[in-house]
Amino acid sequence: MMLCMKTVLITGCSSGYGLETARRFHSEGWNVVATMRAPRADLLPLDARLRVVALDVTKPESIAAALEASGPIDALVNNAGIGLFGAFEATPMATVREVFETNTFGVMAMTQAALPQMRERRSGLVVNVTSSATLAPMPLVAVYTASKTAIEGFTASLELELAELNVRVKLVEPGYGPSTRFTENGGARMAGLISEPYAPLAARIFQSLGKPSAVTTAADVAEGVWRAANDTTGQLRFAAGPDAVALAKAR
Repeated sequence: MMLCMKTVLITGCSSGYGLETARRFHSEGWNVVATMRAPRADLLPLDARLRVVALDVTKPESIAAALEASGPIDALVNNAGIGLFGAFEATPMATVREVFETNTFGVMAMTQAALPQMRERRSGLVVNVTSSATLAPMPLVAVYTASKTAIEGFTASLELELAELNVRVKLVEPGYGPSTRFTENGGARMAGLISEPYAPLAARIFQSLGKPSAVTTAADVAEGVWRAANDTTGQLRFAAGPDAVALAKAR
């Protein structure tokens, strides 16, 4: 049964998972507000049901402006995130904070800003996109994993907090997606983070990532978000991609 939700705001739609999720919801007949830090209208179809809106989830004034421009929304998909790969010892705390500002505090800020209208209507949905890094430990992504694991705990608690208001909260956990811009987007941020003592470990990891047994595509994640949005069973977590599904089953 498809729930009667018509407008979704999706963060981080300039590429990868967010872009494909915006396309999926639009193809299913929803009104889509696709947000990006640097808006590009050419990435998505020109259609009355689809708008591209500027949004930087680390800036309160940008969040407020984006929500005002969007009008009433039935669903919020917190997909915007940045990647980080490197030895924790070599990672400046300023970089740690930068990752948390987007991946953790940005999600919380967007959610907090969207909740009043959902609470007043006693209807709404929040989907937080995390990572399969939360399902099984992996070296050299300690900061990234921490930023996403924080959202797992936040979401699980928030689900209970909002249930009586009829606002649903879901988690989507994508697997490893080599087709995304994870490395490209974090290139400058990751420079110098593989210090000499960690180079052999990093080399082994890069070799294994080059020969993955299963990977996650943007379409897998879009499907996971779509399933979460239309779930009526009360399920909280939705692994997205064959590798993430395997990790979730093994927990």
